[in-house]
Amino acid sequence: MYVLYEEDGAFKTGHIMAEADATLQVESESGKRSKVKRANCIFTFASPTPDLLMPQADSLANEIDLPFLWECAPADEFDIETMGAEYFGHPPDTLEKTTLLLRLHSAPIYFHRRGRGRYRAAPPEILSAALAAQEKKQRAAAQTEEWAQAIAAGQLPDEVAQAAMTLITKPDKNSQAWKALDAACTQRQTSPERLLLDSGAWPHALALHKGRFLANHFPRGTGFAPCDVPDIARELPLAEVEAYSVDDISTTEIDDALSVTRLSDGNLCVGIHIAAPGLAVTKDSALDKLARARMSTVYMPGDKIPMQPDEVIAAFSLDEGRPVPVLSLYVTANPETGEIISHESRLERLAVRANLRHNALDAFITEESLADPSIELPHNDWIRPLWQLALALCKQREIVRGKPENNNRVEYSFYVDGDPDDPSSTVRLVPRLRNAPLDRLVAEYMILANSTWGGLLATHGLPGIYRSQQTGRVRMSTHALPHEAIGVPQYAWCTSPLRRYVDLVNQWQLIAAIENGVSAPLVAPFKPRDADLFAIIGGFESQYVAWHDFQNSMERFWCLRWLQQQQVSECEATVLKEDLVRLSHAPMVVRLAGLPALDRGQRITLQITGFDELALEMDCRFVSSIESEQTEELNPAT
Repeated sequence: MYVLYEEDGAFKTGHIMAEADATLQVESESGKRSKVKRANCIFTFASPTPDLLMPQADSLANEIDLPFLWECAPADEFDIETMGAEYFGHPPDTLEKTTLLLRLHSAPIYFHRRGRGRYRAAPPEILSAALAAQEKKQRAAAQTEEWAQAIAAGQLPDEVAQAAMTLITKPDKNSQAWKALDAACTQRQTSPERLLLDSGAWPHALALHKGRFLANHFPRGTGFAPCDVPDIARELPLAEVEAYSVDDISTTEIDDALSVTRLSDGNLCVGIHIAAPGLAVTKDSALDKLARARMSTVYMPGDKIPMQPDEVIAAFSLDEGRPVPVLSLYVTANPETGEIISHESRLERLAVRANLRHNALDAFITEESLADPSIELPHNDWIRPLWQLALALCKQREIVRGKPENNNRVEYSFYVDGDPDDPSSTVRLVPRLRNAPLDRLVAEYMILANSTWGGLLATHGLPGIYRSQQTGRVRMSTHALPHEAIGVPQYAWCTSPLRRYVDLVNQWQLIAAIENGVSAPLVAPFKPRDADLFAIIGGFESQYVAWHDFQNSMERFWCLRWLQQQQVSECEATVLKEDLVRLSHAPMVVRLAGLPALDRGQRITLQITGFDELALEMDCRFVSSIESEQTEELNPAT
């Protein structure tokens, strides 16, 4: 005797070996024995054998017309015996019952399952709705397949093209567009980004890189609504110093300027003047919320996304010839030794004499020209005393560090001549040493300001946001801790409040300290152990990393473009480690497959064979090692 039973939603057959009140011991065709509950048994039969019954029933089941079967079904719940007699016109045999069972079970739209071989015909209105839904699903599946084939062939349907950016940033994996794209990617063995780009979703890889970044971080756009900058309630005195700023030609948010006065005793009074948007952009104000949402200006070659609205930048940028509010640090120091004799912080207005630019001065202000007092330099009475003290301050820090700073690495400025959204625009890479005099001078005084003001906050018992380094670990915290790599007892970012939110926060605290002295902790925006200050640190660090990664990606893209525009096919590089090398005349690090084992620092020649602007990589191969005494240069001018 055999039995047909239901298990895990499927019908199975087997030979009955033994019976109990509630179970049967059944042996399958494979010889496996198992216990089957009587409640799961549909019926028993003597013939045909199971190996013949199920294949025959499965084949015949597809011949039964479902609409006709539904018409024949009773209105109430029924079993196989009842339905078989109605459909076949006689009591059904084993094959007929099994055939009917399989057909009923395969059509849940027409027949609702009631368990143990019992069913109920779907009510007409429910059946109609279910059939409509099924037809819709079938049409969607057909449409998805049609789209998938089109995408695989390089043709992008409008519906998929319109959703292209969403498909790679926040895909709805239940949508037709995603299913079609996924199927096409499987067929073409490629990534969604590359397939969409190849199919024309974006005109070039640059549009994809920028679009993805903006979709993830600026879904509502990068612009600001027009806003009003509040008037500053306090009257600020006008500083009687001659100050200059030094920036790159593309800088529009001018945060800092320097002044210097020779004192009768031979010492210098250096003024470090920082834009003071913190006087108008106050904690929890509408302008504060805008700045906090961005945390920092986003930089990329030829373009940027500012942290502050244009109205704030226009009101507080240290543009030459107009008095603007500043937070000034006046330091009296010995220019020979770098000893800081005294310092004072003030809130005032400052009219910068001129906004100096690196491209106009770097060629004239060199270490050689500064070392020769007979050479009359541009702004000679300003640059020479500042340089003298900067060198002394640097030596003081080197004593703390225990070694001199290594600032000999070449860095590059990117200039895009034309539309920064058009990769056909010409890009220029301008090299500049990190230890170029004007860079070193400005950096030294920014370090002095950040260290001194960090100490001022600590002295007044005010928390700030500090950047420290101890035992090689760099971290941000609210406590004044040493920064061993710089060689200062504490370091708080304070000198870029138009471009970094952390600096703006610290400026609020400094304003409270300057205006209120010992009572500052009572009125400062942030009190000790303020939870919001820790939240700002966490938000800033994650946002700053994202902005920095995007900047690196955009610089890498334009570096690839520069190499192509200059038609560079062979160039020099330096081995960093294993298969990692750095190009000698462009800010590009690449992995070089097949690179032989070479010492770190070994110069090599490589051949460039291709560029991948989507992956931001280039294909290249090792050509030869370069002897240390050789000095070959890349042909295109940099």
